[in-house]
Amino acid sequence: MKAMILSAGFGKRLRPLTENCPKPLLKLGNETLLSNTINFLKKAKIQKVIINIHYLGEQIVNYLKEKKFDLDIVVINEKEKILDTGGGILNAINHFKEPFLVINPDTVWSLNYLNELQIMKDKIISNKKNKCTILVVDKLKSFDKDFKGDFNLENNLITRKKKENLNYIYTGLQIIRPEVFFNINLKVFSINTIWDKLISNNEMFGVESNINFKHVSTLKVYKNLDIK
Repeated sequence: MKAMILSAGFGKRLRPLTENCPKPLLKLGNETLLSNTINFLKKAKIQKVIINIHYLGEQIVNYLKEKKFDLDIVVINEKEKILDTGGGILNAINHFKEPFLVINPDTVWSLNYLNELQIMKDKIISNKKNKCTILVVDKLKSFDKDFKGDFNLENNLITRKKKENLNYIYTGLQIIRPEVFFNINLKVFSINTIWDKLISNNEMFGVESNINFKHVSTLKVYKNLDIK
């Protein structure tokens, strides 16, 4: 399975730290958010990774050259304008022929997530109706208590029916089939555009994480995360 790391964002909620440093290169103990994510993917036996860049992208390119990570990395530079999460994946879709993993480097990915990733793989491979599987966590397990919740999970299906009472947070890990991006005429759009369509067709599934969720969401949260 191939993977894509979404690394093009501005990291506005982490300013002033991100005024001169792209968010994926923020320190996380002895690592960076990006190296932590890449090392997690290596442990998951992912052999090819696509990384999209935009804001301060040359720093990420130079960092990858310096670190020489031992896997096949392709960088896609969204030079003209940032394409948002959905547009960024669509822009790279030619690299994927089979279900692929999309991961946000904002989350603190520990090796404990490997078992949950395997469950996600098993679910999407065994069910053709399953167009996308995302890893979600009960918002009570989130280090950042300001998260409102993104979804609900009912009989393994992702829903947004009770919008005033959404109990699950998206962790930043999904496996998605490339065909859901076919015949889309948009260039700049959020992945929510895809998700909303899949939810309405009962084609989006969820796996509940049992791991305490640590996510670099704001400057305050980042400063209070205790990462060794």
